[in-house]
Amino acid sequence: MSQSSTQSTLQAYAPTILSIVRIVAGLIFLAHGTQKLFGFPALPPDREIPLFGLMWFGGILEAFGGLLIVIGLFTRPVAFILSGQMAVAYFMFHAPKSFFPALNGGDAAILYCFLFLYFVFAGPGSISVDAARKR
Repeated sequence: MSQSSTQSTLQAYAPTILSIVRIVAGLIFLAHGTQKLFGFPALPPDREIPLFGLMWFGGILEAFGGLLIVIGLFTRPVAFILSGQMAVAYFMFHAPKSFFPALNGGDAAILYCFLFLYFVFAGPGSISVDAARKR
């Protein structure tokens, strides 16, 4: 098998793999939101999210934005908002602790920021409500 035929074969799966990555990222992001809003999965005992506080609003974005990302509905605008949320979260909560993400705990915020930014440009993939609406 030549390199170009291998690339063609792999390229044929790109929209499906994009959808799978979007779904997995959305599910994990959704879990962060449900943790903040509903305590599931349970927060550490010393951690409390005040109602209508900044973390609570973040939980709203994470839960409902994560759900929309999972199903692939309004993927581009939702991903844009979530990318911005993660940039703000990084610079407000992580960067002041240390310059290095490995030390300040901001690895996930940076990864989500750029992953959601990628979804803004790449779209939802082939398995999504957005793709079904286009057909």
